[in-house]
Amino acid sequence: MKVYSTGPSTATSAILIIYDIFGYSPQALQGADILAHADQHHQYKVFMPDFFKGNYIAHGTFPPDTEEKKKTLGDFFAGPAEPGKNAGKVPEIVKGLQGRDEGKNVAKWGSVGMCWGGKIVSLTSQAGTPWTAAAEVHPAMVDPNDAKGFKVPVCMLASGDENPDDVEGFKKNLSVENHVETFKDQLHGWMAARGDLQNEKVKAEYERGYGTLLDFFHKYL
Repeated sequence: MKVYSTGPSTATSAILIIYDIFGYSPQALQGADILAHADQHHQYKVFMPDFFKGNYIAHGTFPPDTEEKKKTLGDFFAGPAEPGKNAGKVPEIVKGLQGRDEGKNVAKWGSVGMCWGGKIVSLTSQAGTPWTAAAEVHPAMVDPNDAKGFKVPVCMLASGDENPDDVEGFKKNLSVENHVETFKDQLHGWMAARGDLQNEKVKAEYERGYGTLLDFFHKYL
């Protein structure tokens, strides 16, 4: 599996980013670099595996405002992006990365799930999790029941497009340390492929979001 990697080879903590359905977007790759290098006193090795092997959803498919788009997304989520199947790949991916030169010094792992990836983080943060700390940004398929099984601290940064009842229910069901925050004026995907970084407000909130993730990982990873 192709993997984007960044950060110093001497880092002993790593973050696995599980991208959104649009794959290797410039905004997501820039986010990986921010997490890896933004704090020179606390850097991370960051990996972003190519779960979909280059077969991503076209940007124009979202939001799904036509029947054709709904079918395209439905088929994708039932096929290549089926959550349970992809969550099952994560332990082997982590093991494989630890066997590579870039991951040989890593002692602790964190995760960031973007949109679709947020669901994968939820499913892999239960009993037996490989993570020391986990994060989800503008997560898709937020299920308060997933929160009940979390075994590690979690940071959830929701957009204004997520169902607020689901986000609040998720927070209420957590028994681990957490930071749950909603960026109410940002759309779903602002920290990844749908973030318009030419817009000064979006750019500022994109940067604040990644700063929040860094503060969280500095505390728990």
